[in-house]
Amino acid sequence: MSCDGPDCEKALQSLYEFLDQELDGASCAQIQAHLDDCADCLTEYQLEQVVKALVSRSCHETAPPPLREKVLWRIRSVQVEIRAETQG
Repeated sequence: MSCDGPDCEKALQSLYEFLDQELDGASCAQIQAHLDDCADCLTEYQLEQVVKALVSRSCHETAPPPLREKVLWRIRSVQVEIRAETQG
């Protein structure tokens, strides 16, 4: 099976949530079943697992408070912008 069908698209769109175990059980089972049958998506999943593990091992520092505050402020401002766009 090549990695180009709607099942592949759905699996790849949810890959990060699947890796982080942020999906409900039914969605996890669906993606796992797809990965079991699709070598291309399984390869992508395994690659993302390796990258996540490398980042996890490499990033033990926390952001300094000014940077953390700046990032949080930016996230909040984007959330406000999105809400404003969706409300009218």
